[in-house]
Amino acid sequence: MAKIHYIAYGSNLHPLRLAERVPSARAVDVVEMPGHRLAFHKRSVDGSAKCHMYTDEVRHLTAYGVLYEFHVDHKAHLDAAEGPGYRERIAGYPVNGETYRSFTYVARPTHIAPDLVPYRWYKDLVLAGARYHGFPGEYIASIEATPSRDDPDPARAERHDNLLRQMTCG
Repeated sequence: MAKIHYIAYGSNLHPLRLAERVPSARAVDVVEMPGHRLAFHKRSVDGSAKCHMYTDEVRHLTAYGVLYEFHVDHKAHLDAAEGPGYRERIAGYPVNGETYRSFTYVARPTHIAPDLVPYRWYKDLVLAGARYHGFPGEYIASIEATPSRDDPDPARAERHDNLLRQMTCG
């Protein structure tokens, strides 16, 4: 079975969320990404902000993600879920003494919108994944400090709140 490697840093961090999209996904380990910064600046089709990973010239910044592996045939599912506002970026980060060639999604320049904020459920998905994987406390605090708003679509909000409840029960 051919496998590929993916670095999740936003709402796909938690394995329950990613399993909805990619059933064969298996977490390998946490990845430190020096010189990167997480921001909620990607304009989504739903009118809210989603995560984007900036490459930052200030080398003392570090972002965190999770390296996942999954069957190559499931990549199309993830591509569809992420949508056209993201593009792939190939990267290599050391994990457990081995450097994996992996891909991640970053916002296309046409979809950067620093004035938007995420929906509460989206921010909570990112937080749930960061906590699940034991990211550093100050990194989690920076995500917690991100402003958010209620989703005007109650059915969508309820769907994601149900997933969040599953994450906290396991």
